Amino acid sequence: MYHEVNFDGLVGPTHNYAGLSPGNRASIENRAAVSSPRTAALQGLEKMAFLARLGVRQAILPPLARPKISALRDLGFTGTDKSVVQQAADQAPELLAACFSASSVWTANAATMAPSCDTGDSKTHFTPANLITNFHRSLEARDTADLLRTIFADPDRFTHHPPLPAALMFSDEGAANHIRFAPSYGTAGLHLLVYGRNGGEAPSRYPRRQTLAACQAIARNHQIPGERVFFAKQHPAAIDAGVFHNDVISTGNLNLFLYHPSAFADSDQIIPELERAYRAQCGDDLIHHKIAGFTLEEAVKSYFFNSQIVTDRNGKMVLIAPEESRQSSQVFETIQALIADKNCPLIRAEFLNLRESMRNGGGPACLRNRVVLSDQEIESLPQTVFLTDTIYQQLKHWIEEHYRESLAPPDLLDLHLINEVRTALDQLTQILKLGSIYDFQKA
Repeated sequence: MYHEVNFDGLVGPTHNYAGLSPGNRASIENRAAVSSPRTAALQGLEKMAFLARLGVRQAILPPLARPKISALRDLGFTGTDKSVVQQAADQAPELLAACFSASSVWTANAATMAPSCDTGDSKTHFTPANLITNFHRSLEARDTADLLRTIFADPDRFTHHPPLPAALMFSDEGAANHIRFAPSYGTAGLHLLVYGRNGGEAPSRYPRRQTLAACQAIARNHQIPGERVFFAKQHPAAIDAGVFHNDVISTGNLNLFLYHPSAFADSDQIIPELERAYRAQCGDDLIHHKIAGFTLEEAVKSYFFNSQIVTDRNGKMVLIAPEESRQSSQVFETIQALIADKNCPLIRAEFLNLRESMRNGGGPACLRNRVVLSDQEIESLPQTVFLTDTIYQQLKHWIEEHYRESLAPPDLLDLHLINEVRTALDQLTQILKLGSIYDFQKA
């Protein structure tokens, strides 16, 4: 038996609105606003608990340690941690903000994976994203790789590839540009890999973050047969409208695919080809719905396509949408029509409040990385990373005890914050029983 396990990132204690991501409109528009790390973490935890109650396998990825003092030292700031932070604040506040970013919470970008039922060596493969488009996210790659090796530790079951070379040609943004279609989680599937740039194409407004070369390299490394990989190019106009990843403009689960007419450079050609490829490889029809009931602008504003489509304990599909999708009349009507459509397997929609994450440009799907695992593979993992009632209560108490209610940009200069974060993360590793995974614990 195979299952889709949602690995959600816990929001880190330094969650703030520094506006570091060009092309992510919510991130830029909320630059310098006051954030609430405590509320953000609790909202994310409640989403995990809600999905667990639906019967979805729900697991946790701890936040990466921030601020990343070692990065500031690499950039020439010296002395004690206090001195390094003060120098960066005085000379390069944008670098300080980047090194404080809690962006690792959006684990859809953490890595791309291929399940053992799809790969040539029958092992589950992981490639951490290099995330080189944005400096603050590029700092995550090595730490993410180490974290994944800690959790998925059995070399007989899991293969870990290094991040792709940190070059523009291989710019990789992880599973936010990847959808796996299959009749069931344990059946060999078809991998849709979406890219924004092929070669040296220049952006017209915003960066085209994912490259075709990166998608091709991941497919080769993961030993996915060529006929089970489908490459599609994002529409440049969508990227310039704020669709920085494919999961902002299309989504899918098993044999269901929802997409906006502006999702791909040539949707009228790509969708029939994708449908034929799925039928040839999986022996069934791909259920695809072109969502044309609202504009590209409304898609970006509502984050409808960043909803999660999950399979509940009864084998039924449920849409997990952000509250913003209910507040848009056109989007809400579209959702109701999908549920009423007997040719669509969605049985209902649930709307969750993730406002703190949404204001930084991350909806329900951004917060999780989907990992398809067999029963035996699940048993090989540290069982404390799976959300249970006990772990939920411990994490809720931990957040309420250690997270600040508010965090404004000047608060990044508060040197007490570093000690608060390290104390919190040290206790988190004890709750999750992961050992000393952070550099400050190894010093």
